[in-house]
Amino acid sequence: MPKIRSHRGTKKRFRVTSTGKVMRRYAMQSHILEKKSAKRKRLFAGETVASPADVRRVRRSAPYL
Repeated sequence: MPKIRSHRGTKKRFRVTSTGKVMRRYAMQSHILEKKSAKRKRLFAGETVASPADVRRVRRSAPYL
């Protein structure tokens, strides 16, 4: 059985922890930053766990993450 190709965009946007959780970046941090508070922009810098609905889609598009 041949290997499945991983979606390149998915590989760049998500990572999997050692316990198997799928981590993602926060959205809304690329532009129009003047009106956003410093606290809000600071929180964008971190990562969060992807929602269960998205985890299934991520695992299918990048099976070897």
